[in-house]
Amino acid sequence: MNAPVFHMLAGAPDPVAPFSHAVESDGWVLVTGQMPFLGTGLESGYPDGIEAQTHQVMKNLATVLEGCGLGLEHVLQVRVYLTEFQRDYDRMNAVYASYFPAGRRPARTCVGVTGLAKDALIEIDMVARRPGAGGQA
Repeated sequence: MNAPVFHMLAGAPDPVAPFSHAVESDGWVLVTGQMPFLGTGLESGYPDGIEAQTHQVMKNLATVLEGCGLGLEHVLQVRVYLTEFQRDYDRMNAVYASYFPAGRRPARTCVGVTGLAKDALIEIDMVARRPGAGGQA
């Protein structure tokens, strides 16, 4: 096993706690959950509503992946956290589905939670895999 690489990426939102944007080992890239920050600063605010927050979280995740030389097509697993599960689940899914082609969607878990950092409605984390890592394309 190679030594892990701890990615802190320019252009991605500042972490809300002491963690890296992503950690990589042997081609696996674990992307820390992203919040719907409109900018890189923790006081940059969130857009209104679950649809806009979902789009912003996906944009922030794409920024982290891009900084690691990857894209959404390399994502294998996703976890979604919603503070208003019953209210927002269907609307979040409609936005989320637009980021992955049918037949090529990552494995996913979606969980209702009692709260998220800075009062976000949604947080999403991801696991990606580098092409060719471990002898697989």
